[in-house]
Amino acid sequence: MHTSSSVPAGGLPPASPSVLPVYLRLVLVALFWGGTFIAGRIVSRELPSMTAAALRFAVAVPLLVLLAWRLEGGLPRLTRKQLLMTFCLGLTGIFLYNICFFAALSRMPAGRTALFVALNPIVTALLLALLLGERLGRVKWVGIAIAFIGAAVVITRGDLAGAWRDISASIGLGELLMMCAVSSWAAYTIVGRFALDGLSPVAATAWASIWGLILLAAGAAFEAGGVDWRAVGWPVFLAIAYLGIFGTVIGFIWYYQGVKAIGPSRTAVFNNLVPVFGILLAALLLGEPVLLSMVMGGLLVVGGVTLTNRQGAAGRR
Repeated sequence: MHTSSSVPAGGLPPASPSVLPVYLRLVLVALFWGGTFIAGRIVSRELPSMTAAALRFAVAVPLLVLLAWRLEGGLPRLTRKQLLMTFCLGLTGIFLYNICFFAALSRMPAGRTALFVALNPIVTALLLALLLGERLGRVKWVGIAIAFIGAAVVITRGDLAGAWRDISASIGLGELLMMCAVSSWAAYTIVGRFALDGLSPVAATAWASIWGLILLAAGAAFEAGGVDWRAVGWPVFLAIAYLGIFGTVIGFIWYYQGVKAIGPSRTAVFNNLVPVFGILLAALLLGEPVLLSMVMGGLLVVGGVTLTNRQGAAGRR
């Protein structure tokens, strides 16, 4: 991990001309990823979940393979272990995540859905503790508690007492699906620790996307017959192109350029901007209201995540 003695753990180093373009690209990555919730909302209104996800990766996979060919001379042949690991990546981070992502967006506003993504590091830390026995210090537990209180404020729209009396009034299928999406991405992150053994991030992501596309295409084959393709407008196809190109390929390239330039922990700080952009874009482009409970709960979630990550970065120094 890149470190600087003049920078607080988990913070950003002083800007210099050499890293300013990196920061700009990372802000744009957060903007692109925030935009995936708007694009996903548009697509999910018209297409079933697996069909929408399959089309997203039908765009992304050829571009990722081309990227691997340009940067690394092609995709490497996989060992048996790598075959299993990349399949697990495709199953969790591509297949399951995207099914839940699109299904949740068909039932929830885009801005509200975007706030759930801020819980990814928290759920990942909990799964690492449960499955791999990683120890969580007191500060991390405080950060996790704050983040989940914030999530509860968002989910219940600020009515925690009402949710306690009638949980079904606050948590519907959309919220449950988005929590499944967050858990799927946390599993993808954990599997990625082992899948990158002997594989570059480009190769691992390309192979995971190929496996995910195969699984999604198999499921979409049962859905596609029920779609009236003549009624699907150009905004849907434009949104699919955005999801594949900007939300997947360009976002991936620039994010890992950031990891290489300023280190993973400082790059991860920019992920906190994703729900912010998601809410703003949903308000501007879809006319969704920005509720006070979303703002207050979102701030608590981001604060809890920052506290957890800061403790983690300090512990690794």
